[in-house]
Amino acid sequence: MPAPIGSRRATDRVGASAPRNNIPATPHAHVIRDLAGIVTVTDDGGSSGRLRENFNMLPPGDVRNCMVAVSEDEHLLARLFQYRFRQGDLEGHSFGNLFLAAMADITGDFAQAVQTSSQILAARGRIYPATNTNVTLAAQMDNGTIVRGETSITASQHRIIELMLEPSEALPLPEALDAIAHADLITLGPGSLYTSLITNMLVKGIAEAIACSPATRVYVGNLMTQANESLGLSASQHIERILQHCGGESRPIFDYALINTAPISPELLTQYALGGQSPIEADLDRIRSLGVEPVTGSFVHEGDLLRHDYDRLAEALLSLPRRHG
Repeated sequence: MPAPIGSRRATDRVGASAPRNNIPATPHAHVIRDLAGIVTVTDDGGSSGRLRENFNMLPPGDVRNCMVAVSEDEHLLARLFQYRFRQGDLEGHSFGNLFLAAMADITGDFAQAVQTSSQILAARGRIYPATNTNVTLAAQMDNGTIVRGETSITASQHRIIELMLEPSEALPLPEALDAIAHADLITLGPGSLYTSLITNMLVKGIAEAIACSPATRVYVGNLMTQANESLGLSASQHIERILQHCGGESRPIFDYALINTAPISPELLTQYALGGQSPIEADLDRIRSLGVEPVTGSFVHEGDLLRHDYDRLAEALLSLPRRHG
């Protein structure tokens, strides 16, 4: 999911820039009349990477996950789209990825393939690829090298200094810009700082559209730092990195930041510490100095892994005051 874009109350429209499959961050579909998700299209690993290479198409995996997340059919059809072949020439491919590849070939347009597939899944919202251009992610690292390809970037042992899209002039879908312009609520996050959140903002016109939108604009903070993306970064530094890739603090794109301040169990802290990860520091005063109002609370759900408590997130998001102009 960056995150979702859409409408919040029964009479509203909600939008989101969605990193990966984080559309479930707005699960209260019964209070949302119109949900739109703008999804990253830079994945070049696994099934998506193979399909990109073989068919010169946009990667379907992240889009597929978001489509399933907002599907009315939560059983057989959604399971079918997520089914992954375990042997033979199709090993590693998911049925949904292959379906989107076939539909893109039939329609001649990946975005149209997504809309048609969403109708088949009876999706409760609209899913848009961030761009219909076949883009590659590139990053300047702290040793001065340029690394190309999302998989190579995430595997690098060096710290990301700046993220770029190639070609840099890739344009968003007009429908995505329309969703941003007419949204009442826009959320970005949670998700990998660079390869999920910032990636969407690099598509020419998306950051500008969010900055001009009258919607309430919310950054949903991650719970833990992430290797090769955000180790050692505080909550405000996450926001700063996003703003730096969107033209700086002079172009505000967030009104609020949802930040978890609830404690995490020692057992899970120990587990995550093995990978160098730690809870993200909630430096609230620094967030305010960026012109963003922090909204704190217990947004964590503990299981085998840490996840956001989506019910609490939704409640907090839907209770934020509306912004006009």
